[in-house]
Amino acid sequence: MAELCRRDSSLTALDEEMLWELMEDHRCRIVRSICPSRLTPYLRQAKVLDQLDEEEVLHSPRFTNTAMRVGHLLDLLKTRGKNGAIAFLESLKFHNPDVYTLVTGLQPSVDFTNFSGLMETSKLTECLAGAIGSLQEELSQEKGQKEALLRQCQQLQEHLGQAEARAEGLRQLEADHGRMKREVSAHFHEVLKLKDEMLSLSLHYSNALQEKDLAATRCRGLQEELYLMKQELQREKMSSSCEREFQERSLKMTNDLEPGDEELSRLKEENERLRSLTFSLAEKDILEQNLDEALESRQELVNRIHSLREQAMAAERQRKQYWEEKEQTLLQFQKTKVDCEIYKEKMNVLQSQVVELQKERDQAYLARDGSQLEMSQNLAEKDALRRKVFELTDQVCELRQQVQRLQAQAESLPGPKQETGAREPYPKRKQQLVRMFALCPWDDSDGSSSEQCPGEAEASPQDPGPGHGAGLPGGRAAGADKRHWREPHGHLHSSGHPGLRGRRDGVVPRHPDYDGYKKLVEDLKAKVATSGDSFYIRVNLALERRAEGELQVHCNDILHVTDTLFQGGSCWHAHRVGPYSTKGTEQGTIPNYAQAQQLLIALIQDMAHRSTMARKQPSAGAQKLVRIVSMDRTKASPLWSSFDGGQLDPSQVEDPSTVCFWAESYFTLVPYTLVHSHRPSRPRPVLFVPRVVGKILMEKLCLLQGYKKCPAAYLSQKEYDASSQRGDIIQEREASGGRYCVTCRAVESLMGKNTHALLDVQLDSVRVLHKMEIFPIIIHISINEKVAKKFKKALQQLGTTEDQLLEAARQEEGELDKVPCLYSSLAPDSWSDLHALLGCVRLAIADEQKKVVWTE
Repeated sequence: MAELCRRDSSLTALDEEMLWELMEDHRCRIVRSICPSRLTPYLRQAKVLDQLDEEEVLHSPRFTNTAMRVGHLLDLLKTRGKNGAIAFLESLKFHNPDVYTLVTGLQPSVDFTNFSGLMETSKLTECLAGAIGSLQEELSQEKGQKEALLRQCQQLQEHLGQAEARAEGLRQLEADHGRMKREVSAHFHEVLKLKDEMLSLSLHYSNALQEKDLAATRCRGLQEELYLMKQELQREKMSSSCEREFQERSLKMTNDLEPGDEELSRLKEENERLRSLTFSLAEKDILEQNLDEALESRQELVNRIHSLREQAMAAERQRKQYWEEKEQTLLQFQKTKVDCEIYKEKMNVLQSQVVELQKERDQAYLARDGSQLEMSQNLAEKDALRRKVFELTDQVCELRQQVQRLQAQAESLPGPKQETGAREPYPKRKQQLVRMFALCPWDDSDGSSSEQCPGEAEASPQDPGPGHGAGLPGGRAAGADKRHWREPHGHLHSSGHPGLRGRRDGVVPRHPDYDGYKKLVEDLKAKVATSGDSFYIRVNLALERRAEGELQVHCNDILHVTDTLFQGGSCWHAHRVGPYSTKGTEQGTIPNYAQAQQLLIALIQDMAHRSTMARKQPSAGAQKLVRIVSMDRTKASPLWSSFDGGQLDPSQVEDPSTVCFWAESYFTLVPYTLVHSHRPSRPRPVLFVPRVVGKILMEKLCLLQGYKKCPAAYLSQKEYDASSQRGDIIQEREASGGRYCVTCRAVESLMGKNTHALLDVQLDSVRVLHKMEIFPIIIHISINEKVAKKFKKALQQLGTTEDQLLEAARQEEGELDKVPCLYSSLAPDSWSDLHALLGCVRLAIADEQKKVVWTE
């Protein structure tokens, strides 16, 4: 019911945590204003609550008021995940629209004014849900798909606009980058000029330093000269003072003043010379000051050069970054454009598929109505024919009693006895009403008059066994490489030469391996060997042990038959084969082909009379009783050909009217099937039954190492024709302009990488894979109603319901009997949740990889 209700796209798009956060924010209002008895009927119909949960919420003594009941109801729904939250909000839409608007911010889509008097009944909920589901299901799906595609297109347009904006920004950045590059070039030229100026200044500075050194040396020389001159001056002063005193004395004495004037003029000249030396020291101070200023200006120029270099390197890095961003933006724009085109193509394909599905649905409805009408007519005709057959059976019994009385009367007359025996070559037996009797399973060629029923018939020791005239592989000593021989009716015949199939004259043809034939003849005469048989069969029915020495066999067991003439041909001697080797373990006798066929028919009759098993598969865990395999007699296997060749020889039938009515059928039931062994070395592909569960498991297994889904490649018509001629196609699906095909090349590519290929194909593709020498692992997961509920969340993501899963499981389980190999089944009680099922599947795949592969 929950799947039929319409849900708002905004609510279903939210994840589980967001939905429960919305309700937890308004938990107080919900608890105070909701009556739980109004909501539980709808929640039960939505399958998020069961009867026990409803009883606990409404009538548990632990909850003394309505608020406690509503709180417990919310706690129960929280354990149901996102489905519980959606179902609770939909129930609020029907019964408490104001609370629904408060919690979600959306207006309820249903007008409640017309149903105000019926709001408290669960019947209203059921009617509303049914009406919404029936009237709006298809429209909602199409609108949802259309809205999703429109939103996707809008997002792509927004991404395109953003990409164009980013491209415009990149163009602006390129212009800025060019401008900055020009500025850097101009600054570079300025730096070169400054370097030249700095070089000239350094030259001037070096010259100034040289001049400074010269001036310093000269200054030191002048200071020494000055010191010497000062000393000389002191001496001269002293001498002058002495001379002055002497002159004064002499003047007084002689009054001669001329020598004193000459000395004074000489002293004045020395004074002027010393003043010139003092002026040179001032020039030295000026040069030192100019030198300090030149050093400061040089340091400023060096600092400016370093800053300009750093700016140039930063601009280069920024240019590279902008260029990389531009390339990434252009690449993302191309990807977005391609994705947009792909989405458009997918949308067109999806629309065409929807139209085709609608046509197929209408055709299926018409075919269903026609088949139901035809089935009713067939049932009426079958009842009439059954009554007629019962009447004819009574008449046949009365005629047989009359024949027996005539035979008893004829025993006293020897002459007529021989004539009667000649006229009655076949025994008269009461025929059972067998719906699927496809052949006459007992031998009428020996002329015996004993009366046998179909379930009790035994083959005569003189009858050729199923190995007579048949191309059975193998032999006692060399398996499938040697041809062995046997003697029916006292003569040897081939059990391996296809040219002798169906011959009864007992003539021994020549064979290239005459030494092996001669050794077998000697072993048979010495009673060392009783038969030359060695072949493997798959048993298609369950056989119970009825006497000591018999082998109890289950359906689908693999047996190694070593003697088809054991105890005179009334039974076969066989060994049970283990799953991991071809060697026999337990040995015993099994019924021969004719007896096994009788038991198979009797078992089918017994199952047909049980009404509980006529329309339903056996319950999970129960032992499989029968595998129904029918075969065209015109394309019979060696087992049936050898048996039928000695039984339905038209030359031995004197009275065709006495042959049973089913002997002309072209189909027969097969109790035993010939199989061959294979031991693949590479990882085998994996195929799941049912396919819906397989899709869920493939998504989980693809995340693990050693498993990968085999994709379906799109092939044009030309590529498809070439692959079809090579026999490379496993399964195909038509598409516009070509086909989607799973190819052998893709499977072998994954196998070559030591990976299990996960195949999403039908069961009829198994035979195609066997022809390509690829032997898939078939994992069968048994499905019932309880198990289907465990896949509820995953099925919703695939858009599938539980009923559809159960129907698909029933159909595919019926097709498993037609698969020409064994498969592994997982019982429902062997796993509890999806994670446990994944572990069981991995263990089953690893176990199947170790087993021997048996194919028909």
